[in-house]
Amino acid sequence: MDEVRIDLRKIGEDERQKREQQERLLFRLNHTFYLDPGYKELMRELFAGKIGENSFVKAPLSGAELSNISIGNGVYVNSNLLAMARGGIVIEDDVQIAANVQLITNNHDLYDRQVLTCQPIVLKKGAWIGAGVTILPGITIGKYAVIGAAAVVTHDVGDYEVVVGNPAKCIKRLEPEKFEV
Repeated sequence: MDEVRIDLRKIGEDERQKREQQERLLFRLNHTFYLDPGYKELMRELFAGKIGENSFVKAPLSGAELSNISIGNGVYVNSNLLAMARGGIVIEDDVQIAANVQLITNNHDLYDRQVLTCQPIVLKKGAWIGAGVTILPGITIGKYAVIGAAAVVTHDVGDYEVVVGNPAKCIKRLEPEKFEV
């Protein structure tokens, strides 16, 4: 995946205003009861309309550039997601994300910390991300893969793999024919 580099010293007024608007939306979402009628509209606005049918993100939520997230159908995201989405995040259909997950698409250049290095994260159909997982920039999680609680994912995870630990390692492969596709 291509890396995008962003010099934070060159952020313009338009971007500052966009960030402020996102922070206002995020504050409103995080202070609205999830069963209130306006909650789903706030979600749609925060994700720039890129949230599928029967998908839900439970507050509180934090992060940056949340409009760079695309969420498929039937996705459930539990509370306390940290989504640093400057590099882009794609969450395909039927993904389940437990509480306290971190999706980190950006890092700082080792020699010039005012430069962000960004790569996308892709969570493929039916992936299950356990509580407290951290997924680092440029990672793809395969179809129906399972990421065990508190894992730190530093490499791509294949379809149907179950990974655990820090760094996450594959401990088994699920049987594809057992899934209703």
